[in-house]
Amino acid sequence: MAMKKNDLIPPAGQARILIVDDHPLVRAGFRALIGDEPDLAVCGEASGFTDAMRLAADQQPDVVIVDLSLAEGSGLELVKHLHTRLPEVRLLVCSMHDESLFAERALKAGARGYINKQEATDHVVDAVHQVLRGEIYLSDAMTQRVLQAEGGVQLGSVEALTDRELEVFSLIGQGIGTSRIAEQLHLSVKTVESHREKIKKKLKLLSATELSRYATQWSLERN
Repeated sequence: MAMKKNDLIPPAGQARILIVDDHPLVRAGFRALIGDEPDLAVCGEASGFTDAMRLAADQQPDVVIVDLSLAEGSGLELVKHLHTRLPEVRLLVCSMHDESLFAERALKAGARGYINKQEATDHVVDAVHQVLRGEIYLSDAMTQRVLQAEGGVQLGSVEALTDRELEVFSLIGQGIGTSRIAEQLHLSVKTVESHREKIKKKLKLLSATELSRYATQWSLERN
């Protein structure tokens, strides 16, 4: 059900939450959980990059919950743009992608927290409250990983990929072709092909077939 205009105006004193996710059921679930909290209210919903940027500018939310996989554009790019244009807004990434690989990237992009969708039902409200307090929200395991992290990544590791290369690699693993990747990420086909070549070099893969096989295996291991 579409939200009515009056539903987008939370009562005074409530923190305003914008939900950005390409699955209507996920948005509905978050809306229900947030609606049970007297100090929180949903001020808008979006499924893709463009609507999210427009709503964030119009509604001036206190927190934006962002999925990394969107119907249009990239969640990680959305975090970067929102952090640059609306630095006072707190950003919480909620995604099914591997926290150990994406959480630090999300924080570097400007997010204040990362929560796995498998844990979202139990923890998303706590995560929202925590980032509202100005704190960082991560799982206990990821917090320890960050604290114990040693500098540097090894070539041949997926962690050596840039944020954009990782997005392309992830989409390859989902069986999405170059043209569709270009369309989804708002890139030219030539740019995507360039990213594919860089990914192959960093992962020490010799052919497009090896890249596709490795990306598919990597994707399956994380689902």
